Amino acid sequence: MFDFWQSFLNALERILMLPSLIQSVFPSLTTRKRVRDVAHTYDRTMDDFLREVQKLFEAPLNPMSLLAMSGKLQEQFEQKLQASNICMLPSYNHTLPTGQEQGTYLALDVGGSTFRIALVELKGKDTDEKRMQIANMWSYRIDNSVRALPGHAFFDWMAQKIEEAVADPQVKKINETSTLPMGLAWSFPVQQTSIRTGILLEMGKGFHATEGTLGEDLSELIMQPCRRRNLNVRMDSIVNDSSATLLSRAYEDNSTRLALILGTGTNASVHLPVSALAHSKFGKRPQSWHDKADHVVVNTELSMFGKNVLPTTRWDDYLNATHARPDFQPFEHLISGRYLGEIVRLILLDAVRTAGLFGGELPENLSEPYSLDTGTIAIIELDESASLAQACMVFQTNHPLARPPTYSDLLFVRQISQLVSHRAAAYLAAGVHALWSLRASSEGLSPASAGRVTIGCNGSVIEKYPYFKDLCQSYLDELTDLSGAEPHTVVLETAVEAAIFGAAVAVCCLEDQPE
Repeated sequence: MFDFWQSFLNALERILMLPSLIQSVFPSLTTRKRVRDVAHTYDRTMDDFLREVQKLFEAPLNPMSLLAMSGKLQEQFEQKLQASNICMLPSYNHTLPTGQEQGTYLALDVGGSTFRIALVELKGKDTDEKRMQIANMWSYRIDNSVRALPGHAFFDWMAQKIEEAVADPQVKKINETSTLPMGLAWSFPVQQTSIRTGILLEMGKGFHATEGTLGEDLSELIMQPCRRRNLNVRMDSIVNDSSATLLSRAYEDNSTRLALILGTGTNASVHLPVSALAHSKFGKRPQSWHDKADHVVVNTELSMFGKNVLPTTRWDDYLNATHARPDFQPFEHLISGRYLGEIVRLILLDAVRTAGLFGGELPENLSEPYSLDTGTIAIIELDESASLAQACMVFQTNHPLARPPTYSDLLFVRQISQLVSHRAAAYLAAGVHALWSLRASSEGLSPASAGRVTIGCNGSVIEKYPYFKDLCQSYLDELTDLSGAEPHTVVLETAVEAAIFGAAVAVCCLEDQPE
């Protein structure tokens, strides 16, 4: 085991040139004795170690400190509203739904692992039924073979699946008499050129769809193979995931002005006056758009903010320094599902080496970066009598030890997980408060006069991580109270099936939208 860590250390020193940082995070890696040989000479006790972690993670979370972070984040937002081509990006959506719109649409949702097609019915606010309903849905796995499809072949694959959906008797009955409008939720970068069109950018995540198609119009790339199949469909809107979430929630609640995505990654969108952004941010839009738009849905790319604002620990600094793109998404590193498990893992490594966690034995799989899944720590954090027993089995299966982890070991892991997730919820609340404050000031409103604002939420962490949403709401309530607003002024509300419904709602908002 020591040989692995010694080679790991040497490689980092040679390649990353971070010897001082590594030593500060894992000071015992330089010892030439095996952990079991020094089982009774750890640097500190487990209680001492836990107290240190508690101090580092809880100290920044008092309300006044969070309020100060919100203020600094707002300053960063305002700077990027004036000049940035990678964040605070205005969409073409300037109209929010009234909730009265009605119609039937084909909604497309393209994600990293799934392509979903749904027949969505919008029934309006006066119905006794649900306002938004999925009449039928088809789901297709995007595996490595699909990701490997080059260029036009990928979009031909999409058209093939659309053809299967259109052939369904329920859809065919509608489609025989009229062209079926489609809305697309595209979870990849795209440079929109209108509400209906956008330039395809690099997709990443192993996709080859941009080979020979990079820079082409995404709408046409999908419509061309649809036309070859004589499909009576029309691409009417393209939205990203955060905009889809805002639109879908706004259809049900007209107080919605922000949306939040928090799953593997994070993002947010906000409805702002056009005047809040520099004119140059809008690019070469037709004058007809500017004549009609007094507000616009802004894709904030929230993940990119927070550098030198959100306090970090040595484990956060190590994660950032060894990341493929250091400092690119500082907010995301501290709050999203991709990184919560990794922060816990780094702390546990330190505890094994310096305080005797797991009896000083390092689970072999735990030595691999990102091997501790956020889903595992979510199980551990559940406040149920059976959760630690379940976590013990999950942990032992994924990270086997010579002896199963003890109750004390798992209790320690739970406490560390809670500290990491609670900080994430608090930092997220500071970010949401900053966006709420930005919107209020842009509208010329004080916090007390801003009125109730709903935030549509979507993503595995905000929806499913134990107590996360409620905890974030409690921090948010404290911050809005300190700002002079009425209690529960800013409310986090889950937006169910946000991508699917948002894609459909984007189509229904097309009235008065210029081509």
